[in-house]
Amino acid sequence: MIKWKKLIICILIPNILGFLGSLIGNVQNGFNEIVKPDFTPPSIVFPIAWTVLYILMGVSTYLIIESKNTDNNRPLILYSIQLILNASWTFFFFNLKWFLFSFILIIIILILVILMTTEFYKIKPLAAYLQIPYILWLIFAAILSYNVYLLN
Repeated sequence: MIKWKKLIICILIPNILGFLGSLIGNVQNGFNEIVKPDFTPPSIVFPIAWTVLYILMGVSTYLIIESKNTDNNRPLILYSIQLILNASWTFFFFNLKWFLFSFILIIIILILVILMTTEFYKIKPLAAYLQIPYILWLIFAAILSYNVYLLN
C-alpha cells in the first residue's frame, strides 16, 4: 500500500531543494550571461528536465525508505549528500562563475549518484532504475559544464 503523505514528502524534498538552489544560484540571469556551446538546450528544457528528475529521485527514495531493508542508512546518506551538492552547484556555476570547480563538483555528484544507485539496487532494483535518467543527465551536464569552462 502506498503511503501517499510520505511519497509526496519524498518528492517535494528534492524539488524544493532544487528550486532553492536555482533561486540562490541566480540561474535565469546567470544562464544568459555565459558563453554556451552550440549543443546547449534552450533554457526552458532545464527546469522541465530537473523537475522530472527530482520526481524520479523522490519516488526512488520513497521505495528505499519503505523497503523492508533495515540497512538503508548508507544509500540515504549518499542521497542526501548528492542532493545538497546538487543544490549548491548552481551557486558556484551561475553566481560565482567557478566553471572549473563546477565541472569537478558535477563529477563528484555523478560519482556519488552512481554509488547511491548501486546501493539502491541492492535494496530495491526499481529504485536504482529510476536513477538512470539522472545519471545520463549528469553525464550530459558534465560535458556541458566542461565546455562552458573552455569557452569562458
